[in-house]
Amino acid sequence: MDAIEAILTRRSIRKFAAKPVSEQTVHELLNAAMNAPSSANGQPWQFVVITDRKILDDIPKFHPYSTMLKEAPLAFVVCGDLNLTKGTEVWVQDCSAATENLLIASHALGLGAVWLGVYPLDERVNGVRKLLNLPAHIMPLCIIAAGYPAETKPTADRFKQERVHLNYW
Repeated sequence: MDAIEAILTRRSIRKFAAKPVSEQTVHELLNAAMNAPSSANGQPWQFVVITDRKILDDIPKFHPYSTMLKEAPLAFVVCGDLNLTKGTEVWVQDCSAATENLLIASHALGLGAVWLGVYPLDERVNGVRKLLNLPAHIMPLCIIAAGYPAETKPTADRFKQERVHLNYW
Protein backbone atom coordinates (compact mmCIF):
# COMPACT_ATOMS: atom_id res chain seq x y z
CA MET A 1 0.00 0.00 0.00
CA ASP A 2 1.47 3.37 -0.90
CA ALA A 3 1.54 6.28 1.55
CA ILE A 4 -1.36 8.27 0.09
CA GLU A 5 -3.59 5.20 -0.06
CA ALA A 6 -2.73 4.34 3.56
CA ILE A 7 -3.56 7.87 4.70
CA LEU A 8 -6.83 8.10 2.76
CA THR A 9 -8.13 4.63 3.66
CA ARG A 10 -7.09 4.43 7.33
CA ARG A 11 -10.03 4.28 9.72
CA SER A 12 -10.34 3.94 13.48
CA ILE A 13 -10.84 0.26 14.28
CA ARG A 14 -12.44 -0.72 17.57
CA LYS A 15 -13.10 -4.45 17.04
CA PHE A 16 -10.20 -6.87 16.98
CA ALA A 17 -9.67 -10.52 16.09
CA ALA A 18 -8.24 -12.82 18.74
CA LYS A 19 -4.90 -13.07 16.95
CA PRO A 20 -1.58 -11.94 18.43
CA VAL A 21 0.63 -9.40 16.68
CA SER A 22 4.19 -10.61 16.11
CA GLU A 23 7.19 -8.99 17.80
CA GLN A 24 8.57 -8.20 14.34
CA THR A 25 5.41 -6.27 13.45
CA VAL A 26 5.52 -4.42 16.77
CA HIS A 27 9.13 -3.49 16.00
CA GLU A 28 8.14 -2.24 12.52
CA LEU A 29 5.39 -0.09 14.01
CA LEU A 30 7.70 1.41 16.62
CA ASN A 31 10.32 2.07 13.95
CA ALA A 32 7.71 3.94 11.89
CA ALA A 33 6.63 5.92 14.95
CA MET A 34 10.19 6.87 15.85
CA ASN A 35 10.84 8.13 12.34
CA ALA A 36 8.34 10.94 12.77
CA PRO A 37 9.56 14.53 12.53
CA SER A 38 10.21 16.34 15.80
CA SER A 39 11.11 19.86 16.82
CA ALA A 40 14.89 20.38 16.68
CA ASN A 41 15.10 16.60 16.15
CA GLY A 42 14.48 16.19 19.90
CA GLN A 43 12.60 12.90 19.52
CA PRO A 44 11.07 13.22 23.02
CA TRP A 45 9.00 10.06 22.78
CA GLN A 46 8.93 6.96 24.91
CA PHE A 47 6.63 3.99 24.25
CA VAL A 48 5.10 1.41 26.55
CA VAL A 49 3.99 -1.70 24.65
CA ILE A 50 1.21 -3.54 26.46
CA THR A 51 0.35 -7.16 25.71
CA ASP A 52 -0.57 -8.21 29.26
CA ARG A 53 -4.30 -8.97 29.31
CA LYS A 54 -4.77 -7.77 32.91
CA ILE A 55 -3.23 -4.37 32.12
CA LEU A 56 -5.30 -4.00 28.94
CA ASP A 57 -8.45 -4.92 30.89
CA ASP A 58 -7.67 -2.41 33.66
CA ILE A 59 -7.44 0.68 31.41
CA PRO A 60 -11.23 1.01 30.89
CA LYS A 61 -11.58 1.43 34.67
CA PHE A 62 -10.29 5.01 34.30
CA HIS A 63 -10.58 5.68 30.55
CA PRO A 64 -14.27 5.70 29.56
CA TYR A 65 -13.70 5.33 25.80
CA SER A 66 -11.27 2.40 25.88
CA THR A 67 -13.52 -0.64 26.16
CA MET A 68 -12.12 -2.03 22.90
CA LEU A 69 -8.92 -2.79 24.83
CA LYS A 70 -10.77 -5.74 26.37
CA GLU A 71 -10.45 -7.51 23.02
CA ALA A 72 -7.35 -5.82 21.55
CA PRO A 73 -4.24 -7.99 21.75
CA LEU A 74 -1.95 -5.00 21.94
CA ALA A 75 -1.71 -1.37 22.93
CA PHE A 76 0.96 1.30 22.68
CA VAL A 77 1.14 4.11 25.19
CA VAL A 78 2.84 7.06 23.52
CA CYS A 79 4.56 9.23 26.10
CA GLY A 80 6.54 12.45 26.09
CA ASP A 81 9.82 12.44 27.97
CA LEU A 82 9.85 15.86 29.62
CA ASN A 83 13.63 15.57 30.12
CA LEU A 84 14.02 15.58 26.32
CA THR A 85 11.78 18.53 25.48
CA LYS A 86 14.33 21.31 25.98
CA GLY A 87 11.95 23.20 28.26
CA THR A 88 9.11 23.48 25.78
CA GLU A 89 5.68 21.95 25.31
CA VAL A 90 6.40 20.79 21.75
CA TRP A 91 6.50 17.20 22.99
CA VAL A 92 2.73 17.12 22.34
CA GLN A 93 3.20 17.86 18.63
CA ASP A 94 6.23 15.57 18.37
CA CYS A 95 4.48 12.64 20.03
CA SER A 96 1.34 13.30 17.97
CA ALA A 97 3.41 12.99 14.79
CA ALA A 98 4.82 9.68 16.08
CA THR A 99 1.29 8.54 16.89
CA GLU A 100 0.04 9.32 13.39
CA ASN A 101 2.97 7.42 11.88
CA LEU A 102 2.08 4.45 14.10
CA LEU A 103 -1.58 4.58 13.00
CA ILE A 104 -0.76 4.79 9.29
CA ALA A 105 1.88 2.05 9.55
CA SER A 106 -0.62 -0.18 11.38
CA HIS A 107 -3.08 0.17 8.53
CA ALA A 108 -0.40 -0.35 5.88
CA LEU A 109 0.62 -3.62 7.60
CA GLY A 110 -2.95 -4.92 7.68
CA LEU A 111 -3.70 -4.07 11.30
CA GLY A 112 -6.44 -1.93 12.76
CA ALA A 113 -5.84 0.72 15.39
CA VAL A 114 -7.55 3.56 17.22
CA TRP A 115 -6.16 6.63 19.04
CA LEU A 116 -7.38 7.02 22.63
CA GLY A 117 -6.66 10.44 24.07
CA VAL A 118 -5.07 10.65 27.51
CA TYR A 119 -3.29 14.02 27.92
CA PRO A 120 -4.32 16.60 29.21
CA LEU A 121 -7.17 14.91 31.10
CA ASP A 122 -5.98 14.44 34.69
CA GLU A 123 -8.06 11.33 35.44
CA ARG A 124 -6.61 9.53 32.41
CA VAL A 125 -3.05 10.83 32.87
CA ASN A 126 -3.05 9.78 36.53
CA GLY A 127 -4.66 6.42 35.72
CA VAL A 128 -1.99 5.59 33.13
CA ARG A 129 0.79 6.86 35.43
CA LYS A 130 -0.34 4.65 38.29
CA LEU A 131 -1.13 1.55 36.22
CA LEU A 132 2.19 1.61 34.34
CA ASN A 133 4.34 3.03 37.16
CA LEU A 134 5.53 5.90 34.95
CA PRO A 135 8.33 8.13 36.29
CA ALA A 136 7.40 11.77 36.98
CA HIS A 137 9.18 13.05 33.84
CA ILE A 138 7.18 10.75 31.52
CA MET A 139 3.83 12.18 30.37
CA PRO A 140 1.35 9.84 28.66
CA LEU A 141 -0.15 11.46 25.55
CA CYS A 142 -2.34 8.67 24.24
CA ILE A 143 -3.01 4.97 24.00
CA ILE A 144 -3.22 3.20 20.66
CA ALA A 145 -5.30 0.01 20.69
CA ALA A 146 -4.08 -2.25 17.90
CA GLY A 147 -4.56 -5.68 16.42
CA TYR A 148 -5.94 -7.52 13.45
CA PRO A 149 -9.30 -5.92 12.58
CA ALA A 150 -12.57 -7.75 13.16
CA GLU A 151 -14.48 -5.00 11.36
CA THR A 152 -14.15 -3.08 8.12
CA LYS A 153 -15.14 0.50 7.54
CA PRO A 154 -15.64 2.28 4.25
CA THR A 155 -13.30 5.03 3.18
CA ALA A 156 -14.52 8.47 4.19
CA ASP A 157 -14.01 11.56 2.04
CA ARG A 158 -13.15 14.23 4.59
CA PHE A 159 -11.81 16.88 2.24
CA LYS A 160 -13.65 20.19 2.69
CA GLN A 161 -12.68 22.89 0.22
CA GLU A 162 -14.39 25.54 2.38
CA ARG A 163 -11.68 24.99 5.01
CA VAL A 164 -8.88 25.90 2.61
CA HIS A 165 -7.74 29.54 2.52
CA LEU A 166 -5.21 30.76 -0.01
CA ASN A 167 -2.62 33.29 1.14
CA TYR A 168 -4.91 34.89 3.75
CA TRP A 169 -8.25 34.29 5.44
